[in-house]
Amino acid sequence: QSIAQEVMGLLCMIVLTLTALVANTVVMVVILKTALLRKFIFVCHLCVVDLLSAIFLMPLGIISSYSCFNRVIYSIAECQALIFLNVCFISASILTISIISVERYYYIVHPMRYEVKMTIRLAVSGVIFIWVKSVLITVLALVGWPQGNGATSASRCTVYWSPGAHKKVFVIIFSIVCFVLPTIIIFAVYCSVYRVARMASLQQASGPAQAAAPRHRSNSIASQMTIITTRNLPLPRLMPERFLGSNKAILTLVLIVGQFLCCWLPFFAFHLHSSVTAGTVGGGHGEMVVTWIAYSSFAINPFFYGLLNRQIREELARLRRSCLNRPLGQELCLSVSEASVQENFLQFLQRATSTLETHASCISPSPRNRLDQTKMAFPIPGQVPEE
Repeated sequence: QSIAQEVMGLLCMIVLTLTALVANTVVMVVILKTALLRKFIFVCHLCVVDLLSAIFLMPLGIISSYSCFNRVIYSIAECQALIFLNVCFISASILTISIISVERYYYIVHPMRYEVKMTIRLAVSGVIFIWVKSVLITVLALVGWPQGNGATSASRCTVYWSPGAHKKVFVIIFSIVCFVLPTIIIFAVYCSVYRVARMASLQQASGPAQAAAPRHRSNSIASQMTIITTRNLPLPRLMPERFLGSNKAILTLVLIVGQFLCCWLPFFAFHLHSSVTAGTVGGGHGEMVVTWIAYSSFAINPFFYGLLNRQIREELARLRRSCLNRPLGQELCLSVSEASVQENFLQFLQRATSTLETHASCISPSPRNRLDQTKMAFPIPGQVPEE
């Protein structure tokens, strides 16, 4: 039974590592290859961090977790290097996710300010801030290590190998800076985004009915039929859109925040409990499980922050077709009603183009279409009016 469990665990580790390698590479290549997608700077940076983690951390994690590699011995310098990479990449990944959340908030609530202030210099400054903060946190983990030629097995190469009171301080600071504060930021930001998206969805649903209502009534049969039509017809169509759009928004919010909590809450809770209660803990089965739950974030992030984006998916399909030398067919375009139901909140969260821009690129610019686009144009509630 133990052999079967180890084989299944090893297969899961290998699958997660390969998924992280392929998914992050694909999203990064698509963003760098397409000029219009290079605005996703922080998403590309997240893919780079997760790809580095899949190259260095996850294979070393397999060696540390699988009993077949118990004879692998690390020197002090090698163990310090492994811990340095572990803490640094984890901090950089979580801080990048936090910055992506704040960037989306400004993109939705302060669109004009975002367009003016979101420059290459600011993006590069954000990336530098992420790495400087990650390195400073990592240095705290390496304080107080013994200066000898000792060695330890790969399974015991953790921050608890070098005991000391400063390890408890480091774990507490590491948990607050890299988990508690990012969780508060992500939850607060996406709740604000959800509020704006829900108000926009409700106003978009009620917009056509209000626009179609006549201002002046008359006693003619045609005007009375118009009043009856505009009152009765939109109701069966708009109510399901409101209901489904709201459920989509809630589901997306739960998935994004829930994925972050499911991956990182067990990891930080375990280390906080181990440092506060036990003080010195060696490698064990519990630490291996929570570590690989956290490592699964490196394989999930490219799907939630990259491939979930409609623009990146379309560009990936276009590149795949061009690589296979297939003729590009007519691009799929969402109707106004479908976009409002299926991608109302996703377009906000993933910085996709608006429904009007997509609709304008898919239909001919006839006078009727121009009139429909004018009717559908509405300000997003919650946005700060800016000059």
